[in-house]
Order: sequence, then structure tokens, then C-alpha cells
Amino acid sequence: MSSGEKVVLPHGGVYVRLGRSNIHGVGIFAIRAIPKGTNIFGDDNKKPFMVDKESIVDLDEETKRLYEDFCAVEDGKYCCPESFNDLTVAWYINESKEPNTISNGYEFYASRDIRKGEELTVDYSSFSEEEEMRY
Repeated sequence: MSSGEKVVLPHGGVYVRLGRSNIHGVGIFAIRAIPKGTNIFGDDNKKPFMVDKESIVDLDEETKRLYEDFCAVEDGKYCCPESFNDLTVAWYINESKEPNTISNGYEFYASRDIRKGEELTVDYSSFSEEEEMRY
């Protein structure tokens, strides 16, 4: 690298980190202020892998829980990462009926200014057909 090249570090565009949640187990917390309208996980743009709900019926209970705990449901199919080893922090967002983010399905935007240290939440019904997700 020449001396004039700018180094892009891995924290660029990162607004959140995982932490202990008072809502449910693990949650996502702002590491800096997030302005209203920000695409919070802008570089997390992998399309989900779709799995028919019927195809997991015969799996062992712990494997089924991966789908039940982490996947939204769309058109009777689980929306999953290509591999559960590829879960990003976005998959850990907890639910609130008064959320500070909104979802258009696969992207999450700050619905208002979010303070540093605040847990990010979303209304699960905005992106999943399941009435209650177990996250």
C-alpha cells in the first residue's frame, strides 16, 4: 500500500454491537448515536436463504430451534442465513411494540434518533408472518 492510500478499518459503517439485553438474552446496542433514517446494517446485504417450513419437521429439536429462534417467516418459508454460521448482529434484534427501528423486510432503518448505549428493537410483525418469534 502506498503512503497516500486511505486505510478502511473494519469498524467503518458499524453502529452496533451485541450485549446482554433486559428484553431477551442477547440484544443489539448502539455504540454511537444513530440518526433517524440510517440504514443500520448497510453492508449486511446478503439475501436470505428460503427454506420450506415442512422440510425441518424431521430434524432434531436443537436444530429446529435454530430456525424457530433466528428465522422470519415469509410465504410459509423460513428466511435464513445461507449457513447459521453466518449469523450477523442483525439477526439478534429484539422485539418491541414501540421499536426504534423499522424494517422493509431485509433492511433496518432508525425510525428516530437512537442514543449511544440504547438497545435497538423492531416490531417482528413488520417482517415475519409468525405471530410470535422466539428470539
